[in-house]
Amino acid sequence: MAEHSEFPKITEEELTRLRQFEGKPLQVKEPFNRNASIDTIAHFSLGIGDTNPLFSDEDYAKGTRRGSVVAPPTFLFSCFGRGAPQGLAGVHAMWSGASFKMAGPLRDGTGIRGTVTPSGLTPKETRFAGRAILQEFTYDFTTPEGQAIGQATEWLMRTERDAAVSKGKYTYLESASYTPAEIDRIFADYDLEEVRGAEPRYWEEVEEGQELPHVVKGPLRVTDNIAFKIGWGFRPFAFAHKIAIDYYKKHPYAFVVNEAGIPDVPERVHWDPDFARRVGVPGAYDFGPQRVSWLCQVVTNWMGDDGFIKDFWGEVRRFNLNGDTTWLKGLVSGKRKEGGEALVELELWGYDQREERTIRGGATVVLPSRE
Repeated sequence: MAEHSEFPKITEEELTRLRQFEGKPLQVKEPFNRNASIDTIAHFSLGIGDTNPLFSDEDYAKGTRRGSVVAPPTFLFSCFGRGAPQGLAGVHAMWSGASFKMAGPLRDGTGIRGTVTPSGLTPKETRFAGRAILQEFTYDFTTPEGQAIGQATEWLMRTERDAAVSKGKYTYLESASYTPAEIDRIFADYDLEEVRGAEPRYWEEVEEGQELPHVVKGPLRVTDNIAFKIGWGFRPFAFAHKIAIDYYKKHPYAFVVNEAGIPDVPERVHWDPDFARRVGVPGAYDFGPQRVSWLCQVVTNWMGDDGFIKDFWGEVRRFNLNGDTTWLKGLVSGKRKEGGEALVELELWGYDQREERTIRGGATVVLPSRE
């Protein structure tokens, strides 16, 4: 199939087709993970560079209050799979963010089943690409026996590739480079990260305005993106050989011909800088769920083994190019007791070496109380 001189556009015909699916739950199919296990949880956490032993050390975890390895809420990214029509054929999807509402800690040995409901299709006018469509999907996860695990909502901004290139909003971004001294300073920041671990963080110790210890990620490499894919899974397009060709035959507009004339996946914006420029970005960049998972690590590091993330959300605000370094931070924005739970509200954000904020978010955490 030869490449068109222009990429497909957002059309009313396609929007009408998608609207018929709104509000209708569909079974999640072909998720990368259908079970939370010591292996799947460890692979995910190590894929984001999180060495918290609660997520990857079975012997350590057995001695905690949880009694087993548990997963951070963003582990559910690896369970999204397929099911909802991802439509707007040939129109690029810029992943924008996600939220999680958890029923309880997600432990080793838990089977995970889900449905996905197309829950929003909102027209937007953007500086990046002009006309755009914000798609929302809501996932409901339970155990095979029907016990609630949690609900996740994700947002994708559908943008026209040609329009994004012509507007050139991010042409000012230059690829990062570092002196040996700058690399040493960044690596030293890694040494300052704190994992609370087995020492409980009691609700009574927390004060409004208190800052959370930072997490640093980067300078971002293609290697980091590959490591994340290993833990996150093949979603949405990373299929091999016959599986990829069969998918292409069913969904030809999901692929874009590369410089060698071979249909290839749009997901290559994360490792192919030339293709990234064809969608309006100066170079290859990170995965949105990867960055949101980094932001969640700020919370899990801070709250300790006895804490529980009840609600969490993250929203990516700007591209994080390969080569960029991201510092992720947070502060306590409030605390209260409600329904027998000692709750802390957190404000979260991240910025790069340009001092530009690239992500923001928040969380509600249940902490142990001395009472």
